[in-house]
Amino acid sequence: MKKEIATKNAPGAVGPYSQAIVLGNTIYVSGQIPLNPETGEMINEIGAAAHQVFKNTQAILKEAGYTMADVVKTVVFLSNINDFAKVNEIYAQYFEKPYPARSCVGVKELPKGALLEMECIAGK
Repeated sequence: MKKEIATKNAPGAVGPYSQAIVLGNTIYVSGQIPLNPETGEMINEIGAAAHQVFKNTQAILKEAGYTMADVVKTVVFLSNINDFAKVNEIYAQYFEKPYPARSCVGVKELPKGALLEMECIAGK
């Protein structure tokens, strides 16, 4: 049976979806953009935006009893692929070996004009 995960420590869903769903021992976290959950402010500097995305993801995982160490797969979307190196540098601060499997793609646009978005899957 699937269970919805929701926390006020990450931005609420801006559409008909859940922040995350747990099914068995696996959690599927919806794409997180760099919205500050306290202010609703969109962060528009790539370094600070990346940190916010990872903090939002951590908050959702924590609500369900998971950590970043439980993440097995991420997908990162960048509105400017030239931000890859900076995001990669910050990404490495939130994950450790063995690193999750990852895809990173450049896209034309992201919701609310976000600079990046990340979704992930974690398991225990």
